[in-house]
Amino acid sequence: MNIARWGLIGATASVLLFGGLVLGRTPSRDYHLLKKYPLGGGDGKTEYWDYITFDDSSRRLYLSHGTEVKVVNADTGEVVGAIPGFQRNHGIALVKELDKGFVSDGDAAEVVVFDMRSLKVTSNIKAGKDADCIIYDPSSKLVFVMNGGTKDAMAIDPVSEKVIATVPMGGRPEYAVADGRGMIYDNIQDKNEVAALDTHSLTIQARWPIAPAERAASLTMDPQHRRLFIGGRNKVFAIMDADTGKVIQTFPIGDGVDANVYEPETGLIFAATREGILHIFHEDTPDKFILEESVKTEPGARNMALDRKTHEVYLDTADLGPPPDPTPQQPNPNAPAIPGTFRLLVYGR
Repeated sequence: MNIARWGLIGATASVLLFGGLVLGRTPSRDYHLLKKYPLGGGDGKTEYWDYITFDDSSRRLYLSHGTEVKVVNADTGEVVGAIPGFQRNHGIALVKELDKGFVSDGDAAEVVVFDMRSLKVTSNIKAGKDADCIIYDPSSKLVFVMNGGTKDAMAIDPVSEKVIATVPMGGRPEYAVADGRGMIYDNIQDKNEVAALDTHSLTIQARWPIAPAERAASLTMDPQHRRLFIGGRNKVFAIMDADTGKVIQTFPIGDGVDANVYEPETGLIFAATREGILHIFHEDTPDKFILEESVKTEPGARNMALDRKTHEVYLDTADLGPPPDPTPQQPNPNAPAIPGTFRLLVYGR
């Protein structure tokens, strides 16, 4: 795929829509806590959570919760079901035209397939060690799982549920995002770069440094204006041109960023951090961004999904105990979560 060609398309779109972004600006208007739902569950021994996936058609949230995926009604907070039996799951990808969901289980090194209607597990697919981020690419109609331990990406045919290719990523892959045109961008966390993966040729087309951001853990995209939004664990948020790899602008952010989402209707970008701060930026133009506000949430609320209908943001967390003493191997240990205190937070205007 020709990256330069996409650059021409993106530049043309930016020129055509430049005025609309400025004139149509919608301020965030003080996001605040609207609802809090206790969820409980889990194995009762540990408390762990990761990615949140929102299905706007069914109004369901799929929450990674360690040994289970908890399924929640987004409008009421009611737990409508759970998918149990994991060792430690991470991401959930939905292929709605097939009524199938795909869950990465990092500790089991596999992808678990479930029926979206019954929530029953239907099959297991062998993946790489520490299978983490998992997404569906609508252009190639493939599911991609990023394996942190084996430093590769696996392409899965969701119809046959077979692995059709394994692509070396040149480092530890983390959060990934698809542009809908046949390209997946992925944070290569240990190399401080973004890799562009062509989902049709299944080859890496480009690698770009993310400096001054480092150890990127979160990623989202404005596909229309070809902008990547990268959250670095060194407390730097970077905005990159998806066609040239140029870092356009950076902002300081809180500690432990783990999720970014972009809302095209408002031009807002959200970044959630373990520190308990939700940063909200605005895209004034494709080359100018501002910080609208930084909202105090709760410690540990680092994972997130967005409802584009209500403009509400979903985060999850749990009560945290005192952090353990530092060690040479872990100089900055995280505070442990208290089992049974898992909850959903809803923020809006």
